Amino acid sequence: MRAPAFWWREAPTLTARLLSPFGWIYGSLTAWRMGRPGADCGPPVICIGNFVAGGAGKTPTAIAVAQALLALGRKPVFLSRGYGSGASAPRLVDRAHHKAADVGDEPLLLTAVAPCVVCADKLEGARACAVAGADVIVMDDGLQNPALTKALRIAVVDGAVGVGNGLCLPAGPLRAPLAAQWPHVDALVVIGQGAPGEALARRAEALGKPVMRGLLAPEPGMAMGLAGREVIAFAGIGRPEKFFDTLRALGADVIETEAFPDHHAFTPREIAGLQGRAKRRGAALVTTEKDAARLGPAAEQLLTLPVRLALENEAGLMGLLGKLRA
Repeated sequence: MRAPAFWWREAPTLTARLLSPFGWIYGSLTAWRMGRPGADCGPPVICIGNFVAGGAGKTPTAIAVAQALLALGRKPVFLSRGYGSGASAPRLVDRAHHKAADVGDEPLLLTAVAPCVVCADKLEGARACAVAGADVIVMDDGLQNPALTKALRIAVVDGAVGVGNGLCLPAGPLRAPLAAQWPHVDALVVIGQGAPGEALARRAEALGKPVMRGLLAPEPGMAMGLAGREVIAFAGIGRPEKFFDTLRALGADVIETEAFPDHHAFTPREIAGLQGRAKRRGAALVTTEKDAARLGPAAEQLLTLPVRLALENEAGLMGLLGKLRA
């Protein structure tokens, strides 16, 4: 699904207002569900979630958290839904044998840092993480899912858009009313700059919740190679425009862009069409690391721009993680 543009306008549009009764119903049900008690699976669970539907930077944040845990001598294992994989039973991701269709695109990125289990059932998946040797579970997404007791709940926000028009699905991007979600959040990570993100940061601080700010920093070697180069960029992520803006900020000459829905399953025809356009214009074809994970061997014929979360206050994150029980 591609998020409609009206979600991200600060003032609700006519379409948003017409849909708001449905959003009230959806948001109320989700808020009620979030209040249900969860099960204790053994190892403490760190949930990396967000207030809204779509991408905000959860996966880079989950990777940063796991790397910090490894530095503390812990044994993290990721737990992911495995979007699009249909993995109903727990599945330990193996990069050598699994494709995105088997486990989802994000788990292929996660398992480069630590073991990753994919499962639609959070409790079953968490138990499989424990069997895999986890002494702490890093759950990518699931803030609104009540299945597990969470030791630490981190909400991730895209600073440029925040929570959009502040309405619930389908009238806006919120999964539940913001006021109902704050009690289920222990800390906030704001990625990128912007007034919407700063407004949420101020609210979190007023509620006594730690706020960490950061940027998605491209891999330096690849970034240098794109400066001054003509590129055709495509992406199927939560907000493709963010990727295109990153390329421009690196000095790339972005002559064409193509936005696809989040988690889009690219067809050979689509990739061939993009490659043909790049060849005709003498440009490089570039995409995100997450999209490349879904392309298989075709990814070897284009450029991929990996990004990592760079936090301003890494000590703050280490402090939060250091308080987790063994």
